[in-house]
Amino acid sequence: MMSQQNKVMTGAGWALTGLVGLMLTISAVAKLLNAPDVAKELVGRLGYPEDVTFAIGVVEIGCVAVYLFPRTAILGAVLLTGYLGGATATHVRVHDNFVGPVIGGVLVWLAVYLRDARVRALLPIRVPLKSAEAN
Repeated sequence: MMSQQNKVMTGAGWALTGLVGLMLTISAVAKLLNAPDVAKELVGRLGYPEDVTFAIGVVEIGCVAVYLFPRTAILGAVLLTGYLGGATATHVRVHDNFVGPVIGGVLVWLAVYLRDARVRALLPIRVPLKSAEAN
């Protein structure tokens, strides 16, 4: 039963990794192509200089690439945490809803947690111990 649960957890982790990777890749490509809506958002509403849009896209796609490779997934999760933390701070600075990047960061780590037993060993979900009186 334990191996079955691990397979389900691992599969769910990879599915979530794929979803997060796809969303962030689409976001990065839009920045790399300097899509009009993205430029309007980054430059107009969020206050970034026009010439940094491409660089932000490069950083984002780089972090996603590191995250998607199993050998470097934990480093990628750390890098994406920093990237999404910056996105959160940007939204907070302009009094905008910042829930999206926060949820993104949680999903990044949930995916790694589900697919990697080493991360689960570092952050175990513990059940309450039975009291001595119950024995």
